[in-house]
Amino acid sequence: MNKISVTSDNIFPIIKKFLYSNQEIFLRELVSNAIDAIVKLKTLIKLENLYDIIDDFKVKIIIDEINKTLHILDNGIGMTKEEVDKYINQIAFSGAEEFIKKYKNISRTDSYSNIIGHFGLGFYSSFMVAKKVMILTQSYKKNASSIFWSCEGDPNFIMKEIEKRDRGTEIILYLNDEERKEFLEYDRILKLLQKYCKFMPITISLSSKSKEDKEIVINNINPAWTKNPLQLNDKNYLDFYHELYPNQLEDPLFWIHLNIDHPFHLTGILYFPKIGKKIDIQKDKIHLYQNQVYITDNLEGIVPDFLGLLRGVIDSKNIPLNVSRSHLQFDTSVKNISKYITRKVADKLDFMFRKNREDFQKIWKNFRIIVEYGMVSTQNFFDKAIKFFVFSTIDKNYFTLEEFREKIKETQKNKEGKIVFLYSSDQNKQYSSIKEAIDRSYEVLIFDSPLSVHLIQKLELSYQDLCFVRVDSDHIDKLINFKEKEKPHSELSEKEKQNLKNLIQHSIIEKFKFSIQLEDLSKKDYPFLIIIPEFLRRIKEMDSTMEKEIVEKDQYYQLIVNTNHILMKKILTETSEEKRKKMIQEALNLTLLSKDLLHGKDFTDFISKKLKDLIQK
Repeated sequence: MNKISVTSDNIFPIIKKFLYSNQEIFLRELVSNAIDAIVKLKTLIKLENLYDIIDDFKVKIIIDEINKTLHILDNGIGMTKEEVDKYINQIAFSGAEEFIKKYKNISRTDSYSNIIGHFGLGFYSSFMVAKKVMILTQSYKKNASSIFWSCEGDPNFIMKEIEKRDRGTEIILYLNDEERKEFLEYDRILKLLQKYCKFMPITISLSSKSKEDKEIVINNINPAWTKNPLQLNDKNYLDFYHELYPNQLEDPLFWIHLNIDHPFHLTGILYFPKIGKKIDIQKDKIHLYQNQVYITDNLEGIVPDFLGLLRGVIDSKNIPLNVSRSHLQFDTSVKNISKYITRKVADKLDFMFRKNREDFQKIWKNFRIIVEYGMVSTQNFFDKAIKFFVFSTIDKNYFTLEEFREKIKETQKNKEGKIVFLYSSDQNKQYSSIKEAIDRSYEVLIFDSPLSVHLIQKLELSYQDLCFVRVDSDHIDKLINFKEKEKPHSELSEKEKQNLKNLIQHSIIEKFKFSIQLEDLSKKDYPFLIIIPEFLRRIKEMDSTMEKEIVEKDQYYQLIVNTNHILMKKILTETSEEKRKKMIQEALNLTLLSKDLLHGKDFTDFISKKLKDLIQK
């Protein structure tokens, strides 16, 4: 049987141009290799009792602007000549992977599990930016020689023994190309290290030969998510939040510490920021790490969309990545991790609700939209969240769905027998309708988020005995039929009603496209009521692009005419067509004012006075 072979002539152009999506990744890969070299040595010290090796383990990055070189040094395990030949001269042979396989069955410590590399390609990312790469290395083995290796990004290389060096490895990148000079800029390298290496588990320092600045440490080797939650207090969590997001001035509301070892390993901290009513694209997203190495902030698949509104860190060595460690590869483990994170968030919120409901309700408005988003998009979350989702009335009283249903089940039903959850999306604009409901001792909820209509649809599908109706979608006595036997008697004959409808239809100016509906309402109600039927308004809210078509073709707004209002008798008896048109138009204008403007009791009184003046003319 023949074997497919790949030569270095073919593989170098691929590595340089296609393997990594971003050139800056080279620094993460080289520093990761340096970290691995130290972690390997620390493991061997325990396994082989090498306690004569006492060192301040550190990775150093040194910028030499004069010679246009970038140096990455470690004092880790180093390499022998044979190891350089095996791991460097043979592309995609992972020393890290081989080390893990060799020692995982005999080690009584899991320190090797922090080893980062797996594919054996990270070192070659250096050729994306460097014209020439040199390696100077000395193995921890005392009898081994120091080795020099050099290559200019083609299949040819130089390897030889050199004068004895200190233990560890130094990678030198020659950045002569004008296009690569950005990687000799101190601020640029500092920014990259803070992005990719900020929480790596071995101390990393940065210095510049041409700067007077002292050598600085850029990473926190023991970030909060790696610690036992029992060791952390609120201040520790808040300090870490601001370490993650230095530009965030506001503290998060609360957080969830994730920690699981089986069936997969995952740690992390998720923070709930104050969201309010808007779903904005988050600049500061959740960061994905693998063994404390930054991978990406694109967690599609791992974190459900609704949790993308959170901030924080997730770290798991079990999340499959592509060869360049820049993108996720989806499999069963990713789905299980997503389910676990969703469950942990739901459990945390449920615990907060049950432990101290009053405190939960005080901050509810600041994260409610996250819960709504989750309930609409994720069934497993909906099933748990319905127990702690709280509905707020206009009087700022809070109820769970079951509590509210129990409260109104005997007094708020429609003609089909369904329990009616009245709601308002704007207390000011819908003041008159809310007042009519309250005057009849009905309860009105507040649903004022951009996801309200979607959540309502979900709730109605899940609970067939309920319906949600906005308080201004019809006259209150049409929405709730509990007192249907008290419906006012019409004072107009059927013929008078038809004449009235024709007169009003003829008098409405062309720009108003209303469908006219006559109703026998109370004399105290307004002469006209402009409504948007619940089902039509929902269509509009769920797809705003349909609004124009509905308005033009389906007569989106309905004009309810109160046949029992005194004004209707005047319209029927008025002989002057001009006066009649003016009377109808003025009453209609007052109705439009009452619907479109911000108002409250004072404005309602103003409208009532104007209507009286109109009748007395």
